[in-house]
Amino acid sequence: MASDVTRSVRSKLLIVDDDEDLRKQMKWALAEDYEVMLAENRSTALTTFQRKRPDVVTLDLGLPPRPASVEEGFAALSEMLTANPQAKIIIITGRAEKEHALKAVADGAYDILYKPVDIEELKVLLKRAFYLASLEKEKQAMQRRLGDGSFEGMIGSSPQMEEVFTTVRKVAPSDVPVLITGESGTGKELVAKAIHSLSNRKDGPFVVINCGAIPENLLESELFGHEKGSFTGAHMQRKGRVELANGGTLFLDEIGELPLALQVKILRFLQEQVIERVGGREPIRVDARVVAATNRDLKEAMKNGTFREDLYFRLGVVTVFLPPLREREGDILLLSSTFLKRYAEEGKRKLSGFTQAAINALERYEWPGNVRELENKVKRAVVMADGTRVRAEDLEMVKGERRDEITLREAREAVERELVIKALARHQQNMSRAADELGVSRPTLYELMEKLGIDKKQQG
Repeated sequence: MASDVTRSVRSKLLIVDDDEDLRKQMKWALAEDYEVMLAENRSTALTTFQRKRPDVVTLDLGLPPRPASVEEGFAALSEMLTANPQAKIIIITGRAEKEHALKAVADGAYDILYKPVDIEELKVLLKRAFYLASLEKEKQAMQRRLGDGSFEGMIGSSPQMEEVFTTVRKVAPSDVPVLITGESGTGKELVAKAIHSLSNRKDGPFVVINCGAIPENLLESELFGHEKGSFTGAHMQRKGRVELANGGTLFLDEIGELPLALQVKILRFLQEQVIERVGGREPIRVDARVVAATNRDLKEAMKNGTFREDLYFRLGVVTVFLPPLREREGDILLLSSTFLKRYAEEGKRKLSGFTQAAINALERYEWPGNVRELENKVKRAVVMADGTRVRAEDLEMVKGERRDEITLREAREAVERELVIKALARHQQNMSRAADELGVSRPTLYELMEKLGIDKKQQG
């Protein structure tokens, strides 16, 4: 009886091969460690796979009725991965079929083992595959317990993001200013929205202003409003963003780009909750909570005199640091799967997941553009994918051979990138001065940096 219980909880292994002697040899060598099932063709393999749900499969590509070709093997691989995208399928094949085996891995197979089979090598490979399968099952079970891993529009189950979520829950009900820091593309505005929606001000306005995207000569009017006739073109009185946030939350994005003269006025507002419109003399009381965000090192900015120390400490009563995607353990695949599901549904595409090669590429990449870059790549892949699973090629994450020739567009972008990086370095990341040197506006410089994939913080 005890042996039956032990047998029932052992990991399930399906061996698919048309060579009866090899099947028996592998079963004899592995039966002590696994519950081994055998299949000699695609039909039997698929029936057993669907009924027993093994975590790991060894699959020969040459199966009857056409053992000399690989059609049956590839069909079996596709059908099993469609039924269970998480299955670990190990291709066991002759070296003459190496090209086909590599294609199978690109299509989602877990690994390759060449004939003649070395049983000890196979045991090591199986142990690793079953271990990975168990980790994925544990993660899926945890996600079912926690929901989809989302929190107020943010997605993540890593310890780093759990810490962010905990801080947001604690700080949201208060009215203290919050400073959100992190690289571009990490989701700082989502954190600000979460703080607002969990606060007592959730029924009030959530007003956003990007301090680096508005020309300096217009920024004061955008922030504080203006009176009729206060400057050329001011044909009527206009409320600014601060005043429009009355009763709600004001989100000052890219606060590190705020000119020093306006830093003084924001500081006064934080201290007294009072503003004056451009051209106005009457103080206006505004009840708005301030949440700010930056991808700059504000401590460094204070040292070089481009950011006020007193404003920094007023804004950063509580600081929330958003980690870069490359440091969020396990979140890359969670985010990728979420984006894939979202955009596949929007585009009415039947996509079951990513190939193993695509997963490997996703996990190896450094993600300089963080979550924003990942979302864009998955969105593109949904459009470009031909099969039922997204490949690394669909994500544009396969490096081809180096070319000696480059296109005119590539050459132009390379020159533009070098000029922008050098201008930023010369002016210690001061956007206004760098834009002046390059002969463009600050908003245009921001757009250029985004197009060229330049993270200003990393250039310092």
